[in-house]
Amino acid sequence: MTRMATDWSECRVELPAPHNWLVLDLRTEDPETWAREIADEHLAGDSRPELYDAFATDILWYWGAARRQNALCASLLTPPDAPVLASYTVREIRGLPETATVASLRAEVGEAEGPFFGTQLLEEVDLPLGPALRVQRMEPTAPESSSGEIVEGVAHYVLPTRFPGTALECRLLWSSPGLGEALAKMADELAESLRLT
Repeated sequence: MTRMATDWSECRVELPAPHNWLVLDLRTEDPETWAREIADEHLAGDSRPELYDAFATDILWYWGAARRQNALCASLLTPPDAPVLASYTVREIRGLPETATVASLRAEVGEAEGPFFGTQLLEEVDLPLGPALRVQRMEPTAPESSSGEIVEGVAHYVLPTRFPGTALECRLLWSSPGLGEALAKMADELAESLRLT
C-alpha cells in the first residue's frame, strides 16, 4: 500500500492459507463493479442471484469501512463459496506523541469506556516490527442500538522500532463465537508477519 510519507512505502502481511482470504482493493475508483466481479469469482456458478447480491453488498460494506478508517491494507477471511468469517485491517494511528510507549498505550486503552462485554485482555508483546499492546475483547457493533450484534476481536497496537513516531493498529474482528480461539491465534500470526518496507 502506498503512503505519502518518505519513511516507508508498503505495508505487507502474510495471509495464512491465501486462498481463504480476499484482499480488498482500496485503490479502486469503482468499488461497486469491483465487488460484483469479486462475488462472481468467489461464489459457485449455480449460486442464486440473491447470494451474489448479498455477498457483493457485504464486501462493499467492508471496503467502505476500511476506506473510512484510512486502512493501509485490509482483507476478509472468506473461504471459497462461503460468507465473510472475519475482517483484518492495518491502519496508522495518528496524533500519538513521539514519546508514546506500550505502557502509555496500555494506560489509554485501559481507560477506554467501551461498552465492552466480559473481560478486556491486555498484554504487552514483542513483534518483529516492534513492541506492541495486544488487546482482546468483545464489543457491540452498534452500541446505541438494541439490534446490533456482538463482535470479538484482537488488536495489536504496534510501535515500529525503525519508524519512531509511528503507531499501527492491526485488528482482526469476527462475529462467530465458536471460532474465537482459532481466530485469536490467527490474529497473533498476522501481527507477527507484518512488515513495513
